[in-house]
Amino acid sequence: MIILDTMLIAIRALGTNKLRTGLTMLGIVIGVGAVIALIAAGQGAQKGVTERVNGLGSNLIFVRPAQTQQGGVRGQIATSLTTQDAAALNDPKLLPQVVGVTAQSNATTQAIANGVNVSTTLTAADPNYPAVRNFYPAIGRFITDQDVSSDALVTVLGSTVATELFGSPQSAMNQTVRLAFGPGGRFGFNFQVVGVMQTLGSSSSTNQDDQVFVPISTLQSRIRFLRNPLGQTNVQQITVKVAKSSQIGVTKNEITNLLLQRHGGTQDFTVLSQSDLLATANQVSRTLTILLGAIAGISLVVGGIGIMNIMLVSVTERTREIGIRKAVGARRGDILLQFVVEALIVTIAGGIIGIVIGVVAARLANGHNFGGSSAVQTVVSPLSIVAAFGVSAAIGLFFGIYPAFRASRLDPIEALRTE
Repeated sequence: MIILDTMLIAIRALGTNKLRTGLTMLGIVIGVGAVIALIAAGQGAQKGVTERVNGLGSNLIFVRPAQTQQGGVRGQIATSLTTQDAAALNDPKLLPQVVGVTAQSNATTQAIANGVNVSTTLTAADPNYPAVRNFYPAIGRFITDQDVSSDALVTVLGSTVATELFGSPQSAMNQTVRLAFGPGGRFGFNFQVVGVMQTLGSSSSTNQDDQVFVPISTLQSRIRFLRNPLGQTNVQQITVKVAKSSQIGVTKNEITNLLLQRHGGTQDFTVLSQSDLLATANQVSRTLTILLGAIAGISLVVGGIGIMNIMLVSVTERTREIGIRKAVGARRGDILLQFVVEALIVTIAGGIIGIVIGVVAARLANGHNFGGSSAVQTVVSPLSIVAAFGVSAAIGLFFGIYPAFRASRLDPIEALRTE
């Protein structure tokens, strides 16, 4: 009953000055809302990265050129991998656990057709790409060995590109698309559409449906700088598919050893598995989430300081009331409890409102790109809600103790003399 009576008295006291109470809550509301919304954005980014890596396929190893380093400073990406390296990794005698290898190069391109011009990603690939990446055409066919050997001017469109250019994937079949790439679009060729890929959807950081595929030999035969001084064709990535996930570690070592032999002992390449990519990306995402949460947490501390200031003002204004209560028998602990409860009510109420605002803001932001190239993905976790609410209550308790202690220490005679 004592706690209930104290809460009623505290609510009544807070209600006598609604504007001041509302302004006191505002710092907590903003802080809690910001913490939940920003942590949701950080966790959404982490989920998007996970989906992107997992969406690449299963049991994959990625071989990429290493960055050159001069004077301790990282420079350009080395052009160290070739289609011949990909062929060597696909030799069952050398790597029997490998079930597929595909080489690819990527560039930004303008796809022009039907009076429409869209910017997309050009992926120069070989016929093994669908099986290795588990990404197949929904209509028509993919690039064939004959396309590669003849440097054919054929293309397979992602479903998004096909829809943007022709209205639907079905309408894109057998149409002509001009692909312009290179600085200022100086290189441009007309390609016949022979297929449209299945729809995979987009994550927060990528859209696999927003790309076009051409034979890797076609791109390299028409852009001479993609060939190295020996006349071999460079590639930006070799993707290796392993039969079992338990074989990935051993296969990584064998791939490294084989390429070292082919490259004369120079490790001008990197070998990464999906788990390696995921671990690195998640570490960055976790750091970003912590940073965002810490920045938002500053506003909670500021809100707590505001509560302490208002409570000190309240103690000064209610000095006579405190004196009367002590004169009629209120103990020091009763006064202390009253002001602590008032601070807790303010922070808990502000925390609840902040939680609602933070969750709503995160939901509204989910799926919007806000003028960027990719949509924002947010994930509101129950843990972040509980943590934000707990922190707000703790701040109320921490910053409310000193004003409450000061109020409880007032001498009743001196308090009654106060005008």
